[in-house]
Amino acid sequence: MNYNSTRNKNRVVSASQAIAQGISEEGGLFVPQELPRYSVDDIRELLSADYRGRAKKIMGDFLPDFSAEEISESVDAAYTAEKFGGSDPAPISYIESGDRKMALLELWHGPTCAFKDMALQILPHLLTKSVKKTCSDKEAVILVATSGDTGKAALEGFRDVDGTKIMVFYPVDGVSPMQKRQMATQKGENVSVVAIKGNFDDAQTGVKKIFTDNAIKEKLAENDMLFSSANSINWGRLLPQIVYYFSAYCEMVNEGRIALGDKINVCVPTGNFGNILASFYAMNMGLPVNKFICASNSNNVLTDFIKTGTYDKKRHFYTTISPSMDILVSSNLERLLYHLSGEDDKKVASFMASLSSEGAYTVDEEIKASLEKYFWGGYCNDADTQKTIGDLYRNENYLADTHTAVAVNVYEQYVSETGDNTPVVIASTASPYKFAKAVLSAVTDGELPSDEFAMVDELSAKTGTEIPAPLAGLKNAQERFSFECAVDEMAQTVLSGLGIN
Repeated sequence: MNYNSTRNKNRVVSASQAIAQGISEEGGLFVPQELPRYSVDDIRELLSADYRGRAKKIMGDFLPDFSAEEISESVDAAYTAEKFGGSDPAPISYIESGDRKMALLELWHGPTCAFKDMALQILPHLLTKSVKKTCSDKEAVILVATSGDTGKAALEGFRDVDGTKIMVFYPVDGVSPMQKRQMATQKGENVSVVAIKGNFDDAQTGVKKIFTDNAIKEKLAENDMLFSSANSINWGRLLPQIVYYFSAYCEMVNEGRIALGDKINVCVPTGNFGNILASFYAMNMGLPVNKFICASNSNNVLTDFIKTGTYDKKRHFYTTISPSMDILVSSNLERLLYHLSGEDDKKVASFMASLSSEGAYTVDEEIKASLEKYFWGGYCNDADTQKTIGDLYRNENYLADTHTAVAVNVYEQYVSETGDNTPVVIASTASPYKFAKAVLSAVTDGELPSDEFAMVDELSAKTGTEIPAPLAGLKNAQERFSFECAVDEMAQTVLSGLGIN
């Protein structure tokens, strides 16, 4: 299996090249030329495997230039009970109320308490092996733009990994206090963290420009370095996310919630579109999925796109209580457009050029019809997000974070509008303790403490839930990173951080 660029299908690379490089030279994203196909019998074989066994099978089918031993070693090192608090790194909590059958796929039991751990605990293993296969003498420089969770998960995943350096950029006022604390106190000799004076889209655009700047790439090459990415533009980041949709389906069958072959719906709180795209790939591999419910916060650019076929980032940017979704340029949507357009790379390149120059593009009727066939979009503002958190806690005794609550709210909108009660897998993407202020204010009427960690303690006391150990340990951690830069200073900040003039 080889990989094409979404903007130039004549550019063909191996799996290890796609992972090591991260992004194509002309700015396109790498996609597999074909997908493995799983029959119902193939899925039946996965039922008896554990999460790691399913991951080895699925990832092996996408990575033919990796040996079975290399994949097994990567999976076993990534998904340990020590890192994820148990043998199942992605457990499910069920809420069945009336005719609603929700399976909350909890993807946040890893070392940074966010779903990004599911991919970023294994990506360093895949990336370092890929670099050795493609350019063994190079040091990988990982650049990351984050709206909160990716940054910490990438820092933790690549911390002190030989042959790598990692630099994370985040919007100075666009992450939660706990997310900022996680990044500012990060340990490791090969890590750097920089706050930019802008929003996430500024950070993401800045990183992409650096990736495709030939002068900067030449300077890195002169110093035996090369760029790669830990954002979901990297195929090695997206691939591990496919696994947990298959695994969730298998667990639902094993527990008698559905029968093998039954369809499910998938609902994902969406910002950069990678998580929901992984489920779309799973469906095209053979996972029985009826509908993809794309849940946005007030930055509802994806909702409008799914309903109208026009993607328009020229709108007010909201800083919300679900900051990991505060995104107006959803990078992974480019991959979906490539597939829905019949792999028309010229059309995709035209859309992306229009987005860059004019801030918008409109797809043709064929793509729009495919969007409406597979996807349904909705959004939820902050007030409704907090109401949903409160309702889930009081009525179902389930404590959700601000992103999961957006998904639950939008799912309820979907059922109300369509009447479709197909059992749904809802991606629960972060621990509620990462957003303690918003969650605490949703479940209590009292005055909130002024200190973030006092809020964490009160949330635990109020709800009787346990504070995740990785977050509890931040209280007395030493802050290491407080540097800020302007958006137009990002490139020089990277070079200076690498010791390159």
